Amino acid sequence: MTTPAPRFAGVVPPAVTPLTDEGEVDVHSLERLVEWLLDAGVDGIFALGSSGETVFLTDRQRDLALETIVKTAGGAVPVIAGCIEPTTRRVVERAEASTRLGADGLVVTAPFYAIVGPHEIERHFRAVAAAVELPLLAYDIPVCVHSKLSVDLLTRLAADGVLAGVKDSSGDDVAFRQLALAVAEHAPERDFSLLTGHEVVVDAMMLAGGSGSVPGLGNVDPAGYVRLHRACMAGDWVAARREQDRLTRLFRIVDAADPATSAGATRGVGAFKTALSLLGVIAGNAVSLPLRPLDAAETGRVRTQLELAGLL
Repeated sequence: MTTPAPRFAGVVPPAVTPLTDEGEVDVHSLERLVEWLLDAGVDGIFALGSSGETVFLTDRQRDLALETIVKTAGGAVPVIAGCIEPTTRRVVERAEASTRLGADGLVVTAPFYAIVGPHEIERHFRAVAAAVELPLLAYDIPVCVHSKLSVDLLTRLAADGVLAGVKDSSGDDVAFRQLALAVAEHAPERDFSLLTGHEVVVDAMMLAGGSGSVPGLGNVDPAGYVRLHRACMAGDWVAARREQDRLTRLFRIVDAADPATSAGATRGVGAFKTALSLLGVIAGNAVSLPLRPLDAAETGRVRTQLELAGLL
């Protein structure tokens, strides 16, 4: 039996949400960003993920951002929407809103803040899937939700048709490879997407059986990730390694922010937005409180990396 090609595959950047200095969604910049991604040849867009600052936004802002992305994409590529809430009923509400706004798929984490175990997590995904019509992808991001989705759980949910895929940001590449094998063994007939969010090892994860990538850095250099994916699909691992090495060096922009006054979200999203501003894609590098935008010296360090990568 031939494994079907998954619907959600290839390069699916998690779009940042450009903001004005007042903290509102910058619709015109977001439209330009989506056009930038489409022009580069991406295969999908992940709206309202971690790079999209979804947990910092109000529901009104989330709706506006998703509506803008869906409208600008115009059906050219599928849009998957993050429904990232701490509990099941809140996720379902967010999923219903995303469905109304035109999303093609939904991305959901394990519950968080509330103390849960594997049984509660499984009930969570099954309940969300039963309540929605769109394909459901699990977002494995233990650094944020403090629960790692096990290979056994994900395989079981895949085999039962609960999940259409996994967006893996766990950094556990051994588990990713085990999951690829387990799904092939136990759910070979399923249209199941294995998407890595580990942007510096996309070539390795594709070789391990991945369907594609959801790289935050793909906001900044979507064309580079498209070239990388195409090289992987062609089996040209020398070209893939060369492109991955260039992108890995570019990823050093996340080290531009002073660690004495910033942490993960400021350094990652802040660097991506600063780079996009320097590239003229978005108007500014504003981020959500309590994050802070990169200052002039930090922006200079981002500029240097863009120049070294051949983007400026």
